[in-house]
Amino acid sequence: MRTPNRVLGLLIGSGFLLLGVLGLLFASEGGFFAPRGALLFGALEGNPAQGILHIVLGAALAMAALSSVRYAATVNGVVGAMLLVLGLAGLFLVGTDVNVLALNVADNAVHFGAAAVLLAAGLGLDRPEPTAT
Repeated sequence: MRTPNRVLGLLIGSGFLLLGVLGLLFASEGGFFAPRGALLFGALEGNPAQGILHIVLGAALAMAALSSVRYAATVNGVVGAMLLVLGLAGLFLVGTDVNVLALNVADNAVHFGAAAVLLAAGLGLDRPEPTAT
């Protein structure tokens, strides 16, 4: 269990699960217990769609981390690429009517940061060394 891909997948996956659940409960746009305009942790905007997305990504990361190094590395790379695309899309969506995930600058920073760590882990860590033939 103590390989970088598994540890990072479990940590970041747990973080996204927590963000997703808190986002569903306290998100500024449509959260069950949030007043209109409230920000999660004073910076993160969200809505139920973004909360569900975070729960799905977090669950995928955590389940892969708990299964094997190979799955953890693969899922870390895939989810990292998805978060990179989401971060890039967020750059163009903030402040527009098409922003269905209620992305803001802080959300983009979280997505870019997680993408960088997950891509670095998934693409570079825990790879088996080639054997000489």
